[in-house]
Amino acid sequence: MSYTKDIEALGSVVGAQSTWKDINPESAVRMRLQNRFNTHLDIAKYNAKIMREDMAAYDADTSKYTQSLGCWHGFVGQQKMISIKKHFGSTKGRYLYLSGWMVAALRSEFGPLPDQSMHEKTVVADLIRELYTFLKQADAWELNHLFRALDDAKEAGDEAKQKEIIGQIDNFETHVVPIIADIDAGFGNPEATYLMAKQLIEAGACCIQIENQVSDEKQCGHQDGKVTVPHADFLAKINAVRYAFLELGVDDGVIVARTDSLGAGLTKQIAVTNEPGDLGDQYNAFLDGDVVESAGDINNGDVVIKSNGKLLKPKRLASGLFQFKEGTGIDRVVLDCITSLQNGADLLWIETEKPHVGQIAEMVNRIREVVPDAKLVYNNSPSFNWTLSFRQQVFDAWEKEGKDVSAYDRAKLMSADYDDTELAQLADQWTQNFQRDAAREAGIFHHLITLPTYHTVALSTDNLAKGYFGEEGMLAYVAGVQRKEIRQGIATVKHQDMAGSNIGDDHKEYFSGEAALKAGGKDNTMGQFENN
Repeated sequence: MSYTKDIEALGSVVGAQSTWKDINPESAVRMRLQNRFNTHLDIAKYNAKIMREDMAAYDADTSKYTQSLGCWHGFVGQQKMISIKKHFGSTKGRYLYLSGWMVAALRSEFGPLPDQSMHEKTVVADLIRELYTFLKQADAWELNHLFRALDDAKEAGDEAKQKEIIGQIDNFETHVVPIIADIDAGFGNPEATYLMAKQLIEAGACCIQIENQVSDEKQCGHQDGKVTVPHADFLAKINAVRYAFLELGVDDGVIVARTDSLGAGLTKQIAVTNEPGDLGDQYNAFLDGDVVESAGDINNGDVVIKSNGKLLKPKRLASGLFQFKEGTGIDRVVLDCITSLQNGADLLWIETEKPHVGQIAEMVNRIREVVPDAKLVYNNSPSFNWTLSFRQQVFDAWEKEGKDVSAYDRAKLMSADYDDTELAQLADQWTQNFQRDAAREAGIFHHLITLPTYHTVALSTDNLAKGYFGEEGMLAYVAGVQRKEIRQGIATVKHQDMAGSNIGDDHKEYFSGEAALKAGGKDNTMGQFENN
């Protein structure tokens, strides 16, 4: 229905109640539009459909890849979406990412923690719920401005303007977008994974990302000491997440299966295998060890397995963990990905040590020989030194082509001395095109930056503190923050409005009419920012 017809329909309901004489149907319709989603589970169902449509669009055209930025607070996620609508007119293909790293570092009651699943299980769902609360408020805020503009047009008798604004209301696009939620390694056994997945979905998550590390040994994907689990263990957790989606009625919920095998050289356990060549046997075939020729080769406490028709004594560390053979990472990644896609996962995440289109494509092409529509979510990680990596990639390409690179020191290409060189400029072009190239050549459907606002907050705070506590004083804030907000049209310059003051004033007027005590009068200093 349209705005006008909604008012007519609700007018009939209100008109049928003799005691509702003070209820304005148009005001009630406005409140309904400002609260489009009744529950956060409704949000999960709504966004799962959108994400599936985006995946199909990418399959048809790889230029239709999607993107997101990680966030650690509802306000941060809200401002991202407001900025996207402001600059691009649509949120289509733009999501939010909820990083377990950021939750651990910024949201735990224990204080800052490393990315090792030590934070409370509930904080992930709490953040999803918070993000959607702020995104819903962004809808209410933007619609509130449209409603006020419509009232102004009515007061001025401008029918053309009224029609234009009603069209904007009828075609309003919500800020409520998909969130890809990081459940780490599942926070325990499959039952624990299932229970936590339910929390995330009920909070609004339509997409859950889970990794194949051991829960109690979990490490950040870009740190050492990662320990993976046999496929059967990981698939049980994928099943647990799927059951959670189905139980809650989110039948098209999306599961991202992440493999850390490229950088993980250890496993906690030997896989169960019943016959040669089964999945457990394939996992165990990657174990490093010594062939046992006789009982004398076996020491007290050694474990011996049969692999490839021979007895093998896997190498076990003092920690009790078993070691994989060197150089098997890519093969293990390929097996992980194929197995996950064939057993319920929808998307892949391959954690790499550098942003290299060729490296990713090598693995994805092998996966696609078995699963042709395989596609990835990829971490455009701040853990990578992007400048150095791409300058070295250009250096290596030039060297391979036979081009003279004697003017460059490959190990020191991060130096500002190279910033204006031809190599650095080309490296920046490669960086700029990375997402497009990787979407086309390496099957990446979704690009995300895990920790962008962790770094932007630190950078902007450093700049403000340096000026404010130094010689600039108040000018550091005025010139470095507020004046830029005004010039760039950043809505937060009117922070009272952004926090809902005008929405509250309008509600007071709905409820109390002319008796409403409103905050937006002539003495509200927010008026200083009008018509800037």
